[in-house]
Amino acid sequence: TEKGAQMTDKTPRRSRPHMPAYGINTDADGMLDWTWADEQLNQARNYWICTSGADGLPHAAPVWGVWLEGTLYFGCARSSRKARNIQAQPEIVAHLESGDDVVILEGRAAVCADAAILTRMIALYNAKYPGTDLDPASDPETLYIAFTPHIAFGWLERDFPKTATRWQFAAES
Repeated sequence: TEKGAQMTDKTPRRSRPHMPAYGINTDADGMLDWTWADEQLNQARNYWICTSGADGLPHAAPVWGVWLEGTLYFGCARSSRKARNIQAQPEIVAHLESGDDVVILEGRAAVCADAAILTRMIALYNAKYPGTDLDPASDPETLYIAFTPHIAFGWLERDFPKTATRWQFAAES
């Protein structure tokens, strides 16, 4: 595909990140396909969630979650710092553990109350993390968060900066 072309309606537009001091290529040669990032997000066990509160203080915490149709879903206690921060400042960052195979997401988080989505998410979550048994009906203290990225970044450390890629998701109307 050509630089910036969309493969499907849900595939984000691909381009280069603006990192002038790092010698990022301007052509499409070496850019990563979204399918690579999507696979990394599907296979990840842990996701780092970076929030800030109303006071602007940063906070990072790992969570278990499920990547489902372009959205990261995870649970957290209503009283947790990340839950309070998300409710105060819903723009967050999530990234995977690896500094070698990098995927970083920037976007907006919100409490998910859609019963159909929660049913699918809970089934995937319980299958992904054996021994867990999430059940929203029996655990009203857990908030389920839907994090939808606006922008994503990815690269392979072994071939940086050639693989440095930025994906921009279409804004929903």
